[in-house]
Amino acid sequence: MSSYGILANGVVITGGQRSQVLSDGAVVWKEDRIVAVGPAAEVRREHPRAEQQLDARGGLILPGLVNVHHHFYSALARGLDPGTPMRNFAEVLDRLWWRLDRALDEETVRVSAEISAAECIRHGCTTVFDHHASPSFIDGSLDIIASAIEQAGLSALLCYEVTDRNGPQDARAGIAENLRFLRARRTDARVRGVFGLHASFTLRDETLEAVANERPAGAGCHIHVAEDPVDVAETQRAFGCDPVERLCRFDLLDERALLAHGIHLDAKAYATIAEHDATILHNPESNANNGVGRLDVEEVVERGCLVGLGTDGMSSSVLRSLRFAFLSHRGARRDPMAGFGALPDLLHSNVRIARRFFDEPSLGKLTPGAPADLIAIDAVPPTPLQPANLFGHFVYGASEYPVRHTVARGKILLENHTHATLDPTAIAGRALELAPALWERFHALQWGTSYLG
Repeated sequence: MSSYGILANGVVITGGQRSQVLSDGAVVWKEDRIVAVGPAAEVRREHPRAEQQLDARGGLILPGLVNVHHHFYSALARGLDPGTPMRNFAEVLDRLWWRLDRALDEETVRVSAEISAAECIRHGCTTVFDHHASPSFIDGSLDIIASAIEQAGLSALLCYEVTDRNGPQDARAGIAENLRFLRARRTDARVRGVFGLHASFTLRDETLEAVANERPAGAGCHIHVAEDPVDVAETQRAFGCDPVERLCRFDLLDERALLAHGIHLDAKAYATIAEHDATILHNPESNANNGVGRLDVEEVVERGCLVGLGTDGMSSSVLRSLRFAFLSHRGARRDPMAGFGALPDLLHSNVRIARRFFDEPSLGKLTPGAPADLIAIDAVPPTPLQPANLFGHFVYGASEYPVRHTVARGKILLENHTHATLDPTAIAGRALELAPALWERFHALQWGTSYLG
């Protein structure tokens, strides 16, 4: 059956840098494209045969959200006790995440991706960038994640995390997994690849040189940069430069370079990032959780950098991350008027970033011809909503309300709060079966991993 649907009875926010607001609007799609946006009565009159009817019940209708930095595999870390103190970020990596990723196998990679995909749908995210690591299951791991994404109905940019911390053989295997997936998905409409790298301080020169020489033209890279001072200090100690300079040495800094975090950099590094049109990915909740510091988004944007917004595996809620970014910015500045400079642009920046990797110039907009990615949130505006105050409605209202409907490329993924493509209860049940053995493997692994193997 062809997909021909209408989402109506809500406040339509068209998206884009100059978003329009329609107080009683509707959006119509056929197959995977939007075909009409306008006043509900007019749109209904012109499309009386739409088979799929979704009611926003007075809430907000807006483009599907984009998340530019996630870690699906963190889904099975909830409640996991590392069994040892973690006094700084280096110990968090060594004693928690680098043991968890080594404990993952094919089934736990699959169920982690399914859990995260279901949560993306529940929070209205239709395009997500994931950064994956599973050293005990490298070859084919991205195919497993892609399969979960396709079953869910989402779009995604995937990569495998290349690192030398587990030795040169694993580094080579990580490179091979990225290359295989990049080539296989080069023209895929929905799921594509980017070259994944952990961070400068766990990558040898030989590995970065291999990546530089072997990655396909225009592939881009997704790497953690200066999340904590350890990355800057260890890179300087081992290689005599900062992480951004090092990326430049290997010609890895370009318009498709995704630099997660970017907190502990100096003015020169930010200028270099801006000069190369690379992107910094802000993850405020994760940064607070790990106690690593905070990116000053407004200052970095003023230096010319494009900044996007991610969740870093803490959750799949982009709007909640936006709210936290805003409130933590105000708290750090001690200024109740701060935050209305660059932060309102973060959602649109995510769209701009995603357009660099997908052949969709209208992605993130509700306009005829655009991908039919749209959501409805149960945030009925209690006060006037206009383009000028849209950000205030997001951070003080919509971020606290559930998503009612999620549609991705014309396929209904969530209808009246109920998943249509995945069964979260069954997925959670399967995860609960797998978690004890995963945790047992985790606790059997020692920490004390050398950064460079």
